[in-house]
Amino acid sequence: MSDIVLLRGGGDLASGVALRLHHAGFDTIITELPEPLAVRRAVSFSEAVYEGVWTVEDVTARRVQTRAEVFACLAHREIPVLVDPDLEIIPSLGLGISALIDARLLKQTAPSLRENYPLVIGLGPGFTAGENCHAVIETQRGHTLGRVYWHGAASPDSGRPEGDPRRVLRAPCDGIVIGCAQIGDHLEAGEMIAQVEGEAIRAPFAGVLRGLIRPGMQVKQGLKIGDLDPRDQRAYCFLVSDKALAIGGGVLEALLQFQRSKK
Repeated sequence: MSDIVLLRGGGDLASGVALRLHHAGFDTIITELPEPLAVRRAVSFSEAVYEGVWTVEDVTARRVQTRAEVFACLAHREIPVLVDPDLEIIPSLGLGISALIDARLLKQTAPSLRENYPLVIGLGPGFTAGENCHAVIETQRGHTLGRVYWHGAASPDSGRPEGDPRRVLRAPCDGIVIGCAQIGDHLEAGEMIAQVEGEAIRAPFAGVLRGLIRPGMQVKQGLKIGDLDPRDQRAYCFLVSDKALAIGGGVLEALLQFQRSKK
C-alpha cells in the first residue's frame, strides 16, 4: 500500500491531521476551494492557495497544479496543495492515492462512499462508517475526541461553539470583511476587530485574536469570521490545537489499522 494520503480541506483541524501524518512519514496532499475561508489562518495550510507557500509550525505547504509539481513538492518533504474542491483533477494525475480523508467538517450528511479509494475516513458529524466512509473520527471534545469508529457515526453537531460562545465572532450582515486587528493581537473589551459593510465587530471581552478570516473576503451574515481567546496567550495563535492533534492521532490510528489488515 502506498503512503500517499489525500486530504480534502486545509483548515486548522485538517492541518493538524496533515501535520501529524507528515511527521509519521505519510506523503500528504491537500485539496482546497479556490477561496478558502479558514479563520485560524496562521495554522491552516489552506493559506498556500493565496500565498503560494505557507508554513505551519515546522512544515511547509506549497500550491501546485501539475503531477510533476506534486512529486517535486513531496520530494522536498513539503505538502502539495491543489485547488480541486470536487476532486476533478486528482484522478487524472495518477498519484496512486491510498486513502481519502474528508476533513471539510461540513456537519451535514456526506455523499455515499467513494469505492475508488481503498480507505475513506470521515471527520465528525455527517459520516457513518459503512455508508459514506470506512471509518469515522470523533471531533467533539470530551472523552471520545479522536476515537476511531469502524461502525456507526460520530456525535451529531450540537450547533453550539465549544467554551464561551462569545469567543466566536460572526458576520453581522452580508458583505466584505475589513480587518482592523491582526491575528495574535491583544484586545480589550470593546476594541474594534473588523467591519462588514460598516458594521463593527468588537471584542466581547479581553483576549487575544486567535483567528480572523482573510480581509477582503465576501461573507454571508452569520458566518464565523473570527475567534477571540480569553486565555490571552499569543503563542497559541501559531500552534496547532490539542483538538486538531487528537483528531490527527485518530486518523493515524485508522490508517495503520487498515495497513495491518491488508498484510
